[in-house]
Amino acid sequence: MSFIIVGYGRVGARTARILHEEGHRVVVVENDPDKADRAREAGFDVVEGDGSNESVLKRAGVEDATALGGLTGEPNTNFAACMIGKEFGCRVVMRISEDYREEIYERYAEDVDEVIYPERLGAAGAKTALLGGSFNAIGELTEQLRLTTVTVPDGAPVVGQKVNDVDVDDLGRIYAHGRDREPMTIPLPGTIVEAGDRLALVVEEDGLERTKATLLGA
Repeated sequence: MSFIIVGYGRVGARTARILHEEGHRVVVVENDPDKADRAREAGFDVVEGDGSNESVLKRAGVEDATALGGLTGEPNTNFAACMIGKEFGCRVVMRISEDYREEIYERYAEDVDEVIYPERLGAAGAKTALLGGSFNAIGELTEQLRLTTVTVPDGAPVVGQKVNDVDVDDLGRIYAHGRDREPMTIPLPGTIVEAGDRLALVVEEDGLERTKATLLGA
């Protein structure tokens, strides 16, 4: 499969690396020359230009791409890129800021396959730190899903496993990982879980206790 990542900032770069590590072809579209150079140095095919421009996306291969992510810090650019990708049959994912009004979010959500807002995990991590504890259901995403964080203790069953291999019985998935005082980020597939690490998961409401037992052995 091939993917187009519009924007090689923090979110775009991390997403591109994960897809690349899993064996997918990734093309980065970036209009900032310095970021474009960093993407090239990381081994990606790069098209320099405005990701909201159809001719630029055609140069990136949008006509044959599996999916397109509009992951810049500019929602208007992301939305335009996604609409072009959608015209060519791509799955499209758009990044927005969490502080968007609900009606704007809903308008975007109706037109793209998925809306993401990475800032939410930063706030969730801060809330967890203030509350304390090793396993916290910190946010309700829907009636059935919760955003949950885990601090991995010594001797937990998950210690030593690759993030990509952690099995929570289809009850959810690991969304982010943090080590020591590092900020939580989207984990690379080969990241090994260590005692003291923090994991953020999206988990089904009725699977919280089973997930806790699977990860922590308690």
